[in-house]
Amino acid sequence: MKKNIAIIMGGYSSEYLISLKSGKMVYDSLPKASYNAYCIHIFKDKWVYVTEDSTEHPINKADFSIVIAGSKINFDCVFNAIHGSPGEDGIIQSYFELLSIPHTSCGMYQAALTFNKRDCLSALKPYGVLTADSYFLNAGDAIDASAIEKAVGFPCFVKANKAGSSFGITKVYSKTELPDAIETAFKEDDELIIESFLDGTEVSVGVIRYKGEVKVLPITEIVTENDFFDYEAKYLGKSQEITPARLSTTQEEDVRKAAKHIYEVLKLDGFSRSEFIFKDNKPHFLEVNTIPGLTKESILPQQAAQAGISLPKLFENAIQQALQKNS
Repeated sequence: MKKNIAIIMGGYSSEYLISLKSGKMVYDSLPKASYNAYCIHIFKDKWVYVTEDSTEHPINKADFSIVIAGSKINFDCVFNAIHGSPGEDGIIQSYFELLSIPHTSCGMYQAALTFNKRDCLSALKPYGVLTADSYFLNAGDAIDASAIEKAVGFPCFVKANKAGSSFGITKVYSKTELPDAIETAFKEDDELIIESFLDGTEVSVGVIRYKGEVKVLPITEIVTENDFFDYEAKYLGKSQEITPARLSTTQEEDVRKAAKHIYEVLKLDGFSRSEFIFKDNKPHFLEVNTIPGLTKESILPQQAAQAGISLPKLFENAIQQALQKNS
């Protein structure tokens, strides 16, 4: 019997449009002979199943079901394609775990931890993970430009602590630029992280659980036309994404080991994509995304293709892993 799969997409953050594209790619790629796939749009004002002719059917949040032509449909598994809140920060994971519905993402605690850049870095440092120097700032805190300069130097990056797709990030070259950068970041979150600039090769490493084993995918080198890997570089063609990355054998071994170590230390499941910059020939960890972009142009699907894993295989494996984990 075919499984009913809810593909959740959208979300509450600035990343909702990217999420809709990821979710649609999952829908288009899943083998229709094996699965009944449903596009579920989740927004603050509505949770709805959207048909191919754009008809909307409300979700019953009590048990995450829908009613079509008088028949109730429950879901065997949820494919999580929501970037940002509530799909990547632990909220939706908690909901489905309470309902005992299998989902393709990591657990609630892991999602909340990795979405919070500051907490994630703090959790990983005792395990020997190298990172940039950092300075934390909350809304309402006094801005001490001299303390920031002493902690991280210039140039530095001012980032929203809980945001993705480079929303709320500014590269800052002097004290005079700090106020505007901080204001920009506070539009995305009430917590900031300010990090030192690492001048070196930037790479992205996909790690997934594939057929029951933790698998590190081919590494992607990021070469941006802009000042850093910002929204334009990620989504508007202002960068080169070179897979496999042009690394020495030692560099490749070190960053593959670091990415797998992070996946296992944090007890992740499903997809992950970790970002690193090489400083003094050593990979320094920036962040990990547990719901990375899933379109054909996105980095993790490119890496999977390089490893000989097609999109249908990639997405079907995620569902099978989720079902097995909950069996």
